[in-house]
Amino acid sequence: MRIALLYGGKSGEHEISLVSASAIARNISGENEIVLIAITKDGRWFMQPETELSRIKADEKAKFEIIEDESQAVSVIPGGGTKSAFSVGGRTIAIDCAFPVLHGTYGEDGTIQGLFEMVNIPYVGCSTLASAITMDKEKTKSALAQAGIPVVPGICVRRSDIADSKRYDEILEEAGKIGYPLFVKPCSAGSSDGASKADDLRHLNGAIIEAFNWDDKILIEKAVNAREIECSVTGNPTTDDGRCAAEKLTAYGPGEIVPKHVFYDYDAKYNDPDGADLLIPANLPDARLEEIRTLAKKAFAALDLCGLSRVDFFIDRDTDALYLNEINTIPGFTSISMFPKMCEKFGLGFTALTTLLIDEAIARFNTTRNLKTSR
Repeated sequence: MRIALLYGGKSGEHEISLVSASAIARNISGENEIVLIAITKDGRWFMQPETELSRIKADEKAKFEIIEDESQAVSVIPGGGTKSAFSVGGRTIAIDCAFPVLHGTYGEDGTIQGLFEMVNIPYVGCSTLASAITMDKEKTKSALAQAGIPVVPGICVRRSDIADSKRYDEILEEAGKIGYPLFVKPCSAGSSDGASKADDLRHLNGAIIEAFNWDDKILIEKAVNAREIECSVTGNPTTDDGRCAAEKLTAYGPGEIVPKHVFYDYDAKYNDPDGADLLIPANLPDARLEEIRTLAKKAFAALDLCGLSRVDFFIDRDTDALYLNEINTIPGFTSISMFPKMCEKFGLGFTALTTLLIDEAIARFNTTRNLKTSR
């Protein structure tokens, strides 16, 4: 089977994508052929030479670099299907399945998933709609609350709100009623980009300005004195009929992140190898571990997710209340990332994980292509 690994992209998580994709490339079964498609920060696609894959496999610490060879620029052909969806240098490239490793904007938000749907090829991960919803933290919180899943109290602020001084004053008043400290974060950014903690009104104003550098819509939430708990989930509860093992809804973990920074920010996640302790499983009673796994699967099913997601929770240290914080549909796959670590700890090794995700993508593609789209 020929797998197209796509990485890089136009988001603020471009560099993390290079690291995640490198790890995945090393752990795709040798029975498959890997085609590397790198996306630059300005959105151009380039097929990469086989030597780049060889370099990555030879060095566990290496990460992909993007080689911009104009003769290897990639074009996408709507309706091309697995035989001719991609074109390079005037020739089509057959691809059996796309494996996007594109964190954040233009990769995790439904845009590239929609493109794969249009070109008619299988792809790893959530559908267009599920990706778009979970990328928007406000819409995710609304959908989860409707499903009876507890979320952190907060308010959504749009850029138009801060253009109206009266409305902005009302927002600051509402935020004050939630109570400091507060977290301010963009609704549709990842890896804690643009997120910061505000201990008072002065810091809140600065945090709002920073968040609006990343998005036109932001969240102001209660800063829970929290233990950070994460759970990996795979499967496809929407179409699972028992015939494909990869579609079985399964939760792995949960694990716990114990940050050594003010909070689990970008540096702690990716730059500081000692930025946090990762405890797998989390130091919780068995009943609480099972409660979290159950809630993670409930959220996965409620939002029609498929393939994979990392579901992140808070446990309030003061009240012991459990909240679902957010869902990542293309979680990190770096050497210190929780998603593959939890899967491996609970019996699903990295290579077996990539095989399962590819199998689920193919099964979902075959199922959806049997549906009628016209009379």
